[in-house]
Amino acid sequence: MGKEIKRFLLKTEPSEWSWEDQAANGGISKWDGVKNKQAQKYLKSMSLHDLCFFYHSGPKSRRIVGVVSVVREWYTDDVDGGAVDVKAVGEMRRAGDLKEMKHFKDFALLKQPRLSVVPVPDVIWDNICDLGGGYHGDGNDELNPID
Repeated sequence: MGKEIKRFLLKTEPSEWSWEDQAANGGISKWDGVKNKQAQKYLKSMSLHDLCFFYHSGPKSRRIVGVVSVVREWYTDDVDGGAVDVKAVGEMRRAGDLKEMKHFKDFALLKQPRLSVVPVPDVIWDNICDLGGGYHGDGNDELNPID
């Protein structure tokens, strides 16, 4: 029996690190610079193959634009303190806007909006994927072809 895949949301300002940046060069990047202890705790709890929504924050963005998977668990370094490595899985078929998520009362993104890393319960993950038509690489590409 395989290990349960956990799900998270990673927030970034698109001017600092965008989905386009993530998807370039093979889609692998170090997710670092997280200073908040609670957000670090979530990063440290990540396991290989866990999935994360890639969320653009900031006044003009505030939307889920893609999905990444964990390809290297928490590690420390002398420069950034600690990080996980993530790889782009696929872009959302339709970006999930924050306004569409306001009814998810138990979503940590809404309860603790300043955290840059939050867990995503399975039911909320599924609902957000439904809102956005899923993401490329979710196994449903034949059901939702690119227009």
